[in-house]
Amino acid sequence: MIYTVTFNPSLDYIVRLDSFKTGTINRLKYEKILCGGKGINVSIVLKNLGVSSIASGFTAGFTGEEIERQMKNEFNCSCDFIHLSAGNTRINVKIKADSETEVNGQGPNIPQQSIDALFAKLDKLQNGDYLVLAGSIPNTLPNNIYERILERLYHKNVNFVVDAEGKLLLNVLEYKPFLIKPNNHELGGMFGKTLTTPEALIEHARILQQRGARNILISRGGDGAILLTEKGDCMSCAAPTGTLINSVGAGDSMVAGFLAGYLSSADYKTAFRMGIAAGSASAFSENLAVMEEVDTLMKQITI
Repeated sequence: MIYTVTFNPSLDYIVRLDSFKTGTINRLKYEKILCGGKGINVSIVLKNLGVSSIASGFTAGFTGEEIERQMKNEFNCSCDFIHLSAGNTRINVKIKADSETEVNGQGPNIPQQSIDALFAKLDKLQNGDYLVLAGSIPNTLPNNIYERILERLYHKNVNFVVDAEGKLLLNVLEYKPFLIKPNNHELGGMFGKTLTTPEALIEHARILQQRGARNILISRGGDGAILLTEKGDCMSCAAPTGTLINSVGAGDSMVAGFLAGYLSSADYKTAFRMGIAAGSASAFSENLAVMEEVDTLMKQITI
């Protein structure tokens, strides 16, 4: 079974307009409210690709209730969230105009008893399960929460998937995560560098492999992606052709596509192709990728 954890979920208020100007009234051309958060996005895309998962994390208040309603009723996803007694799950505003602007909320306080409740749920994972830890953590959680979870479950041979930045990611490498997915900017940031060429990205990704990461999927936006596998293979692929409509969730969709492809084939090349197709399908749509879109784009992809 695949489990996803989103520590800081959100309701995303997505708006589109021709141009956005500060200090005045702006009229929208499009608006939509969607449940958001990296782990939540992974669960939704997995379901769209025919793979079941259980989404967990923390929810609070009326916004948390709406997240769970959407997950269950609109996306048919299984949920096992921990409900906080105070506060509200955050609202993030995504403004799509001549450029993209985001205003992200803070999120509720997470008390120790709720952290303990999450640990109790994760302790039930079994050998061979997949655990996806994705995204930022609120400032009310200890900054080593990812590390504590992997250390706690390491002896169970759980396959960890970690999509996070900086120290959140670097500090878990010793627990040999099955997959990490930095983008090119995040990978460079871990080394205090700007990495502009495939050769530089591969060189620095291999350092992360030496520190414990089994497979490394590097997303490069419109330039495609690179995969380094635990078998020693290195693959690259250009992005398929399409018009960027909404970049939110594209990286999460790539993770979901990779997992769906690997679980159906046990083949990293197939997983890589499906990951690229799913990430691109979400980027080329107002919504997250669905199977028909992924199948169409996979025909364009050459590894």
